[in-house]
Amino acid sequence: VRLHSHDVRYGSGSGQQSVTGVSAADDGNSYWRVRGRTAAVCQRGTPVRCGQAIRLTHLGTGRNLHSHRFTSPLSGNQEVSAFGEAGEGDYLDDWTVVCSGTYWVRDDEVRFQHTSTDVFLSVTGEQYGRPIHGQKEVHGMATSSQNNYWKVMEGIFMQPSETFQMEQYHAEL
Repeated sequence: VRLHSHDVRYGSGSGQQSVTGVSAADDGNSYWRVRGRTAAVCQRGTPVRCGQAIRLTHLGTGRNLHSHRFTSPLSGNQEVSAFGEAGEGDYLDDWTVVCSGTYWVRDDEVRFQHTSTDVFLSVTGEQYGRPIHGQKEVHGMATSSQNNYWKVMEGIFMQPSETFQMEQYHAEL
């Protein structure tokens, strides 16, 4: 499924904007911008290192992928929501990129681990009814599993910086 959000709030828990999983490939509410962690500057085109903290900002609403110790509505795991305004939120918007190698590579699967609570961004089989019928619950799970691998499907490729290109091709220096 694709990581999805829209301006529909949870009816329980935090009451913040819901984050779900959808299978539709052409849904404009499934686009997220990768940004530096809260209060950090991340220059556009800079490669993301495995182990680096980032924020994911929903393009449609400007809210950040967020988690906290509220219980998710369907599975009883940890709630994942979208929070903030115009890309500004708080430290609970930070996620660590868990991947193999040095950098997050577009075609590779990655995990996102919440920096404050250590849960993994996950999706399992629980589906919502009204008003978001058929969308899957996205939540935080305490353990890593097949349910918390994610992969970039579309996006805009930014040319890597000159420093990254030198590291990649001249690692022996």
